[in-house]
Amino acid sequence: MSGLIRYWAAAKAAAGTAEEPYDGEVLSAVLAAAVARHGTRLDEVLRRSSFLVDGTAVGRRDPAGVRLPPGAVVEVLPPFAGG
Repeated sequence: MSGLIRYWAAAKAAAGTAEEPYDGEVLSAVLAAAVARHGTRLDEVLRRSSFLVDGTAVGRRDPAGVRLPPGAVVEVLPPFAGG
């Protein structure tokens, strides 16, 4: 399956891009592929981040169990200061 991953704030800085396409069926695989492309700095940010899939919060669910529908938009939301 393919879709779009959007990076916000520190995740955007670590990835070096605001968004990019992905191929994958589960969130954990998509995140692992992003780390493989962008490196350990992104990995560190992802460990502190929360995620939305098509606008719905993943919450405390294990990313390995979060299936992505075709064309899903994954948003990476690192902790924001002041809020």
